[in-house]
Amino acid sequence: MELGSVSAAHGSVESGTMAGVGKCILVTGPPGVGKTTLIMRICENLKLSNPNIKLQGFYSQEIRQGGERVGFEVVTLDGRRARLASSTISSSESRQWPAVGKYKVDIASFESLVLPELKIREDTGLFIVDEVGKMELFSSYFFPAILNILQSSIPLLATFPIPKFGKDIPAVVRLKNHPGATIFTLDKSNRDAMKDRIYPQLAESKCEFMNYFQRIVEAYEAESWPYSLWQTN
Repeated sequence: MELGSVSAAHGSVESGTMAGVGKCILVTGPPGVGKTTLIMRICENLKLSNPNIKLQGFYSQEIRQGGERVGFEVVTLDGRRARLASSTISSSESRQWPAVGKYKVDIASFESLVLPELKIREDTGLFIVDEVGKMELFSSYFFPAILNILQSSIPLLATFPIPKFGKDIPAVVRLKNHPGATIFTLDKSNRDAMKDRIYPQLAESKCEFMNYFQRIVEAYEAESWPYSLWQTN
C-alpha cells in the first residue's frame, strides 16, 4: 500500500504539519571526488544499524570499455541496472535522444528503472538519489517524483554536481532552497570525515519517520484518522 493512497482515501492535510517533513540532505562536489562512494558507505552503515530499514533509489556509475568511459548507467540499491547514456550507441532510435556532450541520453531506459524506485511506499525509510543532473532531468517525470518525496515525511539523500560555469540547474536551485535542505560540499580534504557528519542526521530522520508511521497506524486502528495524527506534543 502506498502512502498516497491513504491520503486520497482519508483526505489531505498541510504537509508542513508533519514531524520531520521534507528532510533533504544534499551532497555536492567536483566530478570524481567520491560522492557516490560516500552515499554507498552511508547506506551500508544504515543497514548495519537498522537491518529492517527499507532504502529506495539509485546511484550512477560509469560504463567503461578498454579503460575509456563510454557511458553511464543507473543502479538500484538491490543491484538492478539500466542504461542512462552512451557515446557508442548508433541506432536509428538513438538519433532522436537528447545529448549531453558526446553522450546520448536514453530517457526510456532511465525511467523504466528509476521511476518505480521513487514511488512512496508505507515502509520506505529513506530515498537515495545519485544524482540530480542534466542527464536525469531530461525525464519530465523525474523531478516531480523528487518533489513528491519532499512533500512526504520520508528523508531524501541526494547528490548534485557542481556547475562548470557557476550557475546551478533550476531543479538543483529548488532543492537547495527547500526549507528542509542541508547541503554538504565534498572535497578531498573532508571526504573521509563527511560520512560521520551526515549519518547522524539520517539516523535521527529514520526515528522521526518511524514515530510518524506508528502514529498513522494507531490513528487508523482507532478510527480517528486524520484528527489525532496531526496533534503534536
